[in-house]
Amino acid sequence: MTFLAIDVGNTRLKWAQYENHHPHARLIAQGAVFLENIDHLAEKEWADLAAPDRMLGCVVAGEAVRRRVEEQLEIWDLSPQWVVPSTSEAGVTNGYDHPTRLGADRWVAMIGALHRMQEATKNDPPKPMVVVMVGTAVTVEALSPTGHFLGGFILPGHGIMLKALESGTAGLHVPTGDVVTFPTNTSDALTSGGTFAIAGAIEKMAKNVRTHFHQKPLCYMTGGAGWKMAPSMSVEFELTESLIFDGLQVVAQTRLG
Repeated sequence: MTFLAIDVGNTRLKWAQYENHHPHARLIAQGAVFLENIDHLAEKEWADLAAPDRMLGCVVAGEAVRRRVEEQLEIWDLSPQWVVPSTSEAGVTNGYDHPTRLGADRWVAMIGALHRMQEATKNDPPKPMVVVMVGTAVTVEALSPTGHFLGGFILPGHGIMLKALESGTAGLHVPTGDVVTFPTNTSDALTSGGTFAIAGAIEKMAKNVRTHFHQKPLCYMTGGAGWKMAPSMSVEFELTESLIFDGLQVVAQTRLG
C-alpha cells in the first residue's frame, strides 16, 4: 500500500512516496517544484510514478493552489486527503486560541517532532521541544513533553526581510552577503542581521521553554532554509528535512491504522 505525502508551502510543493503509510516506511521517490510549476506535475514529475494507494497532505498556500494540486492528482484513482488543524490529533493538543487557524504545516511539524522525541526518549522521561521551520516565513513553536502546544513565534524569513528593507529604504538593492560577526559592508550587514534575528527568536523560545519546564528542550529544525541557520545557532538542535513528512506519516497511521 504505497503512500504519497504532499507538503504545499508558500513557495514550493514538496512530495514523497513511501512503501506504506507507517513511520520509517521505505522512501520510494521524492521531489519538489515551485508553485508556478505545479500544473505540470501529472505530465512530468508524477508521470512515471506508481499509482499511490493513499495520500495525505498539508497546504498553506490557499484554496486555489490546493485545487490545482488536486487536478494533478486526478491521474490516479485517489481521494485527496488534507490535514486540517484541530483541537488534538496524533498525541498533540492544540493550545491556539482558535485551533483551526493554526497553519497546517506548523501542526503537522509538531506531530512529527513529538514522534521523534518519543522515539529518542524511549527509556528516559519525555522532554519539552522547540520546533522550528525556516522557509518563506519562520515559525518557532513550544511543545510540552506530553505534546501540548503552548504557542509560537512567527517572523519573516530571509527573503521577506530583504524585500521589506529594499522596498522601504531608498537605494538599497544589494546582493546577498555572508554571515559575519562584525559586518563591514551592506550585503553582509543585511544577511547577518536577518540570520541573527531568526537565531535570536529561536534562542529566546528555547530559554522560555527551559524556564517553564525546568529542563533543556529538544530543538528540531526543518525547512528549505534550515541549513543557512546551522552555523549561526548557539542552541543545540537536530536539523531534519523530513519533519513534515514524518508528521504526515504519523497522522496517516493514526487515521488508517
